[in-house]
Amino acid sequence: MLTPQTKSGFAAINNAQIYYEIAGKGAPLVMIHAGVADSRQWNNEFGFFARNHQVLRYDMRGYGKSEPVDGEFSHMADLISLLDTLELHEPFVLMGCSMGGGLAMDFALTQPSRAKALIMVGSAPSGLELDVPKPVKFAEAEKAFEAGDLDQVAEIETQIWFDGTDRKPEQVNQEMRKLCYEMNRIALSHEVRELGKRLPNTSTPAFDRLADLNIPVLVVVGAHDTPFIRAAADYMVEKILSARKVIIEDAAHLPNMDQPQEFQGIVTTFLEDLSS
Repeated sequence: MLTPQTKSGFAAINNAQIYYEIAGKGAPLVMIHAGVADSRQWNNEFGFFARNHQVLRYDMRGYGKSEPVDGEFSHMADLISLLDTLELHEPFVLMGCSMGGGLAMDFALTQPSRAKALIMVGSAPSGLELDVPKPVKFAEAEKAFEAGDLDQVAEIETQIWFDGTDRKPEQVNQEMRKLCYEMNRIALSHEVRELGKRLPNTSTPAFDRLADLNIPVLVVVGAHDTPFIRAAADYMVEKILSARKVIIEDAAHLPNMDQPQEFQGIVTTFLEDLSS
C-alpha cells in the first residue's frame, strides 16, 4: 500500500513513460515485478519495507501504467535509466520475481558495483534451459491467446502461476488471486498491441556466469511453483556460493502474495544479516 511519504510519477525513459513509486529512507531496495504482474505485486511489501529502507517499485514497460511504445528497448536499459534518473544512492538490494528476478540478476552481473545483494523470488537466471516437464496448461493458454480470448488466457495463467501445482482456485487467497488476474489481464492487453521490439537484457545470459556473483543471494521459491522454477532454484544454489534457498510451502509463483507475512519475515532476516 502507499505510505504517506510516497513519491510517485512517470519518468521519461527511452521514449516511454515509466511509472514508479518511492517511499522510505535508508538503504535502497528495488522491487521488480513478475511478467504476469505489475508493481502492485508488492502491495504487501512496499509500505512494510519502507519503514527501514528507501523502496522503489515500478511498472516495467508494457505492464501496469507503463504503456508500450514503438521502437527497440530492453528492460535492462529502462531499469538503468530509471535508477539514474531517480538518483538513488548505491549500492542497491534488488528483489525480483520471475522475469523481474532474471532482470535483477542480469543487472547485478553487468553493474556489479551497483548491486549489494539479490533476492530471487520464483526466478531463474536468464538463458537457463532445463529438461523438466512443462505444465499442460501452457498449451491451453497459447491456444486461447491465438483465439484472442484474453480473459481466458488470464484465467489459465492465473491457474498456472497463482494457484500452482496441486492447488485449486478456491484454496488460495481470493483477493490476491483477483489482483494477479487483473495485473496479467492488463499486461495481455498491452501485449496484443504489438508495440515495441524487446531486446535481450545482456549479450551474455546469466546462467553460465553465476560464479561471478560475489554478493549475497536469497532464493525464495513456492512449493507449488512450476517444475522449471523449482529446479532453477536448486541450480542457483548449486552454482552460486553465497546463495541460500528458502521454500514457502503453501505458495506458488508469487509467494509474497500467497504468504505475505512469512515472506516478509524471510526477507527481513536476510536484510538484517546484510547490515549486521
